[in-house]
Amino acid sequence: MALHFEDIKPKIGSHVSWDDRDDLFTHEAAKLVREKVEERTVLVFPKLNLTDEEQLAFTDMMGGRVKLTGQFNKQEVDENVYQVTLDKKINPQPEYVLGTYFWHMDGMPIDAPPPFATMLSARKVSAKGGQTEFASTWAAWEGLSEEEQREIDGLRAVHSVKASMIPLTDAIPAEQYQKVIGIQAEKEHPVVWHRANGRKTLLIGSTADRIVDMPTVDGRALLWRLTEWAAQPNFSIRHDWEEGDFVIWDNTAAMHRAIPYDAESGRMMHRTTLVGTEATNS
Repeated sequence: MALHFEDIKPKIGSHVSWDDRDDLFTHEAAKLVREKVEERTVLVFPKLNLTDEEQLAFTDMMGGRVKLTGQFNKQEVDENVYQVTLDKKINPQPEYVLGTYFWHMDGMPIDAPPPFATMLSARKVSAKGGQTEFASTWAAWEGLSEEEQREIDGLRAVHSVKASMIPLTDAIPAEQYQKVIGIQAEKEHPVVWHRANGRKTLLIGSTADRIVDMPTVDGRALLWRLTEWAAQPNFSIRHDWEEGDFVIWDNTAAMHRAIPYDAESGRMMHRTTLVGTEATNS
């Protein structure tokens, strides 16, 4: 087995190359890739051209899958592969995809450990826009001063689906408003997650609504400042998709967002999600 990793930036991201494509579909490779995801946060496999069956198999070898969202999609593929698209023939409820235009971490409001990693295959790209940006919340924590770290360590934030929809409020059709905004799922997480591996990461992004025991406006201002800090160029990268690209990122240590694109472009991503095993309250 021969996999090669080339860093994109010092603090985040690696491109992956391989001598033999078949070498990727082994438990040895899956173990190495998982370790590299934890180390580098984002791994880019250019033009890997995975089938859904291969992507699901690789997801399972890396630790197992969890199904996120897709409740409104008219799926054309395996139900465990979520089609990320604005094509209304498949996704008649586009608001949740439009919400990905804002920095977020997947699965924060659900009552389960945060998903460990997200895997995305590019099936069709947009001629304009549609890139994905990633920001390391581990590097962001490390970059704070000791005083700033002391100020936020121990704080807790409430995450909700509703909070992530706030930027879209005025764009949601009136007849769909309650359906979209009415999801009441909330989950409390530490702002600074002390990981079992000794690392600390920030749990922030658009789902983070407020800070527990802090005036609402003050808490939201703090959360936005942390998001802006994490998104700085030293801690973030942008991936310009080509059809066939496959990207894995550590959802427990990175925010991501899509650059807006034309709904008529047909942009299509196939997503699988790697189950989380570490609860934030442990």
